Amino acid sequence: MTTPGVDDAVRERRPVTERRLHPVTPLRRAWAPVAVLIGWAVHDPDQAQRQLTRLTTTTLLIAVAVLLPAAALYGFLTWWFTHFAVTDAELRIRTGLVFRRTAHIRLERIQAIDVTQPLLARVAGVAKLKLDVLGTGKKDELAFLGAQEARALRAELLARAAGFAPETAHEIGEAPSQQLLRVPPAVLATSLLLTGATWATLAAALVVPTVLWLVTSSAWTVLATAIPLFGAAGASSVGRFVAEYDWTVGESQDGLRIDHGLLDRAHETVPPGRVQTVRIVEPLLWRRRGWVRVELDVAGSANSLLLPVAPREVAESVIARVLPGVTVPSRASLSRPPRRAARCVPLWWRGYGLAVTDGVFAARSGLFRRSLALVPHAKVQSVRMAQGPWERLWGVADVHVDTGANKTVTARLRDAEEAAELLRGQAERSRTGRRDARPDRWMA
Repeated sequence: MTTPGVDDAVRERRPVTERRLHPVTPLRRAWAPVAVLIGWAVHDPDQAQRQLTRLTTTTLLIAVAVLLPAAALYGFLTWWFTHFAVTDAELRIRTGLVFRRTAHIRLERIQAIDVTQPLLARVAGVAKLKLDVLGTGKKDELAFLGAQEARALRAELLARAAGFAPETAHEIGEAPSQQLLRVPPAVLATSLLLTGATWATLAAALVVPTVLWLVTSSAWTVLATAIPLFGAAGASSVGRFVAEYDWTVGESQDGLRIDHGLLDRAHETVPPGRVQTVRIVEPLLWRRRGWVRVELDVAGSANSLLLPVAPREVAESVIARVLPGVTVPSRASLSRPPRRAARCVPLWWRGYGLAVTDGVFAARSGLFRRSLALVPHAKVQSVRMAQGPWERLWGVADVHVDTGANKTVTARLRDAEEAAELLRGQAERSRTGRRDARPDRWMA
């Protein structure tokens, strides 16, 4: 029998095989020098135009003949000097042509691994792995791998993160998934048409440039304003439709899986136990249809959307999978602030509400666009009571609940005595919730 220390030493002495990315990767990276030139031209179009007019046709042809091979060589070298390897304890990624960088990613700190396929990557049969690692704000990535290799590597890394032995992790494969919900394209398109932000940005894109033209008569000023506004309008409508197209939610042993995208396909996973806050958003024009949008705050992950649109009953059933044992409070159970809160926030005070159940701290805000935030007691990191001079005059206070995702949920304008009691009671509920919480590990 060997001791744990000896076992660790034996594992460290095992040979580590370094691997390269897919051979099409240089084609993607070769665009970097070209993108720099395009960025310079967009940043200073007048200077770029002056420089181009000075060049002769022969000079331009020579420049292109030099630039294209240089870009191809850059793409090849960056691919050649990029390696990754999976050891018993970590994922190592070595990159850099001039300045070398080695990332050591501990497997037990991996919270989520997403597989994404931009349109051209889908055509080429390759995919990108994006890793959410606890304690880092930026995603490390491996781009690109063969589509099958990317999914196999993802399954192996998640199995290692769950504590499976290296000898068996690569044999486990991806856990099977059971579909819970699919958002029809017609429902998604209708929901975007009934979203106020879509029409607000479109109206701004039409009105603001027109006013500027009447005031300044400057075509450059109008273009500089109109292009970003129309871009924002497109992003809030067509962009969201393309990104959220064919939104599918499935349940597997390693969490809820989300697949979506019309042009660029993404395969994401909501890490089990890492969800800090669930928000149920209900825009004004969605209420007659009973639709809601479900957003998330996940510690160590950038994934923030669970459902782009769904009937409220269906959304609550999916939330029950994310927060086991939690029931979404009904509208009737949410208590409003006292009427004197109107002295602090006229009219909008009616949109605030609060309910504290055995499972969650639930705070509602918004009069036209309602948002109900659910924070499991186990995820509360700190509780604060804030009271400005005007609030002190009218005997109300705000209760702030801080979560592990560096976000805050606030119960606005509560009675001062109620707020003080919430402060004391929430601290005890949080301690009890953390003691009884389920483990935050993959496949646990």
